[in-house]
Amino acid sequence: MSEVLLSAHHLTKRFGGLAAVNDVSLELLRNHIHAVIGPNGAGKSTLTNLLSGDLPLTSGRVTLGTQDITGWKPEKISAQGLGRSYQKTNIFLPFSVWENVRLAAQSRQPSATRWLQRASNLLAVNARAERALELSGLQHRKTSIAGTISHGEQRQLEIAMTLATEPQVLLLDEPLAGMGAVEAERMVRLLQDIKKDHGMLLVEHDMDAVFTLADRLTVMVNGQVIASGTPADIRADANVQAAYLGENH
Repeated sequence: MSEVLLSAHHLTKRFGGLAAVNDVSLELLRNHIHAVIGPNGAGKSTLTNLLSGDLPLTSGRVTLGTQDITGWKPEKISAQGLGRSYQKTNIFLPFSVWENVRLAAQSRQPSATRWLQRASNLLAVNARAERALELSGLQHRKTSIAGTISHGEQRQLEIAMTLATEPQVLLLDEPLAGMGAVEAERMVRLLQDIKKDHGMLLVEHDMDAVFTLADRLTVMVNGQVIASGTPADIRADANVQAAYLGENH
């Protein structure tokens, strides 16, 4: 059996009387992509924010590896080995691609005083940044200013920055949003490449990409899970067809 890298146990998040996420459980396994799909307002991004610590739980429990991380701050969870991307690209536009990735790698330095060193002397940091650039396919854009590269490349850069922190678990919130066909194909290949040695949660509306990438899917509607299983299971599920996929899938 594959190693469980992250577990969510009966997660619930209420905003007043509204349950945005209601009793959701799932596991992320090493070398697997677990996609969470559903219509707008289903609770997918809220679930991601609960897992990353960006939102506090109303109830439930989250474990990362063997560590119970329930109630931890996002920066502490990140340091424990969880990386995430957001719906809106979150990069430093005036900086070069290299500077963005190196800053992300430098955030893992064990001592705050090391920010006072010359960046070129941080050999381990630079090695992590180089590896992240190579994994993300952006070495040819190393010296480009982040604000001048294409939208698809900016999304790649955000993933490169996440990889530079050397996470075991990746939470990716709509990484293909706004992309054309060529950029989307490139992103699919990237996610297939970095799947190795990671547990990945993918929130995405591009169903062709989802069914290409996912080893397992969870379908949410109105904050609740209506189905969870393999892509073949989900395609054949009558409730999912009626609530979300339609007849084309």
